[in-house]
Amino acid sequence: MTTDAKPRVGWVGTGVMGAPMCGHLLARGYRVAVHTRNKAKAQALLDSGATWASTPGAVGQQADIVFTIVGLPREVREVYFGEQGLLAAARPGQAFVDMTTTEPTLAREIYDAARAKGAAALDAPVSGGDVGARNATLSIMIGGDRPLFDKTLPLLEAMGKRIVYQGGAGAGQHTKMSNQIVISGTMIGVCESLLYAHKAGLSLDTMLDTIRGGAAACWALDNLAPRIVKRDFAPGFFVEHFIKDMGIALAEAERMGIALPGLALVHQLYVALRAQGHGRSGTQALMLALESISATGPAPA
Repeated sequence: MTTDAKPRVGWVGTGVMGAPMCGHLLARGYRVAVHTRNKAKAQALLDSGATWASTPGAVGQQADIVFTIVGLPREVREVYFGEQGLLAAARPGQAFVDMTTTEPTLAREIYDAARAKGAAALDAPVSGGDVGARNATLSIMIGGDRPLFDKTLPLLEAMGKRIVYQGGAGAGQHTKMSNQIVISGTMIGVCESLLYAHKAGLSLDTMLDTIRGGAAACWALDNLAPRIVKRDFAPGFFVEHFIKDMGIALAEAERMGIALPGLALVHQLYVALRAQGHGRSGTQALMLALESISATGPAPA
């Protein structure tokens, strides 16, 4: 990465989060090579000036720094370690930034493999959902070497509002696990509050307008509760991906010898929600599982 010109950027993954995040880099004037499993999902980026690459490895050949944001740890592994993956042709001085929420151990594995080739890697998971991705207001949690963080900060600032270096490789992912643990508890609280208010005969809009100004104030109450009231369960973040995140956190907790019973409960409720056919719904669809348990009809829009 040079200091006198914009680095060439590669991007792998153009889903609900990745597409707008990549779009912000294009809007800042970066040259971007992009790859995703379904080329049609990248069409808006291609129309905005990105160039297409047929494989993750082909992205790396055209880029000084490559950002990745896919769904599952196995997909991260394939993108980096696959036969046509990024690390197969990694070169000295190249940088990789994985923004997927994945396993801290996998982040460390990518870091070590990149370093063995003279390249470098950061783990940089994000929080803020589809709204934060579109508005470039994401929180970004960074693990890896501080000098690389400093070099990539101008690009990260195109996508996020709060960008914090957490420590060595894997620290970004551990921070994201802490974030997801909070969200799991918050989501069940929001949904149970709405269910209670509905059965009590309250106006949900009035109730929400009241409590969001007090100690209950939180992002989910502002952004997801109104969607629930409108029966809008479209994904800002997929249920199945949240289940993956909670599973990672529970596995890490077991490894560290700590009990997280609240997280385990919410995880099981989301697993039940997925079994009901809502794996590709947004996380706010947890309300549907609670309504099923309570045998209550939907809250009025």
